[in-house]
Amino acid sequence: MGAGDADPGADRLTGGKITDVPGVLVGHHQRLGDGWASGTTVVLVPDGATGAVDQRGGAPGTRETNLLEPENLVQQVNAVCLSGGSAYGLAAADGVMRWLSERNFGFPVGAQPYEVVPIVPAAVLFDLPRSAWGNRPDADFGYAACEAAGDAVAMGTVGAGSGAVVGSLKGGIGTASEVVGEVTVGAIVAVNAAGQAVDFATGRAFAADHEVDGEFGVRWPDRPGEVPGQRTDLNTTIGVVACDAALTKAEARRLTVAAQDGLARAVRPAHSMFDGDTVFALATGARELPGEPGSFAVAARAGALDALCAAAARVFARAMVHGLLSATSAAGVPAYRDVWPEAFG
Repeated sequence: MGAGDADPGADRLTGGKITDVPGVLVGHHQRLGDGWASGTTVVLVPDGATGAVDQRGGAPGTRETNLLEPENLVQQVNAVCLSGGSAYGLAAADGVMRWLSERNFGFPVGAQPYEVVPIVPAAVLFDLPRSAWGNRPDADFGYAACEAAGDAVAMGTVGAGSGAVVGSLKGGIGTASEVVGEVTVGAIVAVNAAGQAVDFATGRAFAADHEVDGEFGVRWPDRPGEVPGQRTDLNTTIGVVACDAALTKAEARRLTVAAQDGLARAVRPAHSMFDGDTVFALATGARELPGEPGSFAVAARAGALDALCAAAARVFARAMVHGLLSATSAAGVPAYRDVWPEAFG
């Protein structure tokens, strides 16, 4: 975990994590307190992974997304940068590029090993009201998040989730994974939506039914919850879904489309004019999709991809719930655990 105040929810690692996909690393860096509540999360694939993106909602903030279109030249990306700070926070990707370039990771553009251009798509969320004006992630945040990257994935009020808000409650970073056949599918998300993630009449998360083996670690309450009235005009949920299958850019995009379905299961309403919901995909290519020879090959591959897409929706929804439950209050925004503390008893 990067610099900043420790988050009591940051050691919640149940339910799997995106780094269960071999070759995927995650790092956070944030600042909390003294006029700060923002940060950056980096998903690193230094050796490259096929990339894709799906963006929905009316207020996106993104970088290097056009190159992910299937018809364009570059096939592999080296990292995805998720950051707070609205459009200012896109500068965090500069630090990710610097970290990668120092290690000669990137798209080769010359004869020397160091003559590379790191490919780092990025998306940002709106959290400016949680910090004093002018306090937002920059290139140093991206670099520090890379330095902190590893297999462990802290959740809650960390990284890009530091200043996140979901409806009336504090949002945060969540992650989850599952195995489909021999392929691992994982997701990480910064939960920051205009819509609500909880039925306030009961205290139950909308995607509670996606829980696997008690991973959420709560006893869902059955009572109304009250929070001080507040408005979150600009938001955006951003995240990454990853797998170790060998996919084309077009196939990887199907994963992002499905992951957006998972987002919509977890938040109501989703993809509003005030959200810029953006999901990236990373396919490391370690495992071929199962298929059959002959005339049924196309249908068999499509069926295998469809199973991965269904998993992408599930893990993204589960990651959303983890982000909600792991969050702790920041900048005066109450967390789920503050409104329904008995759920954790």
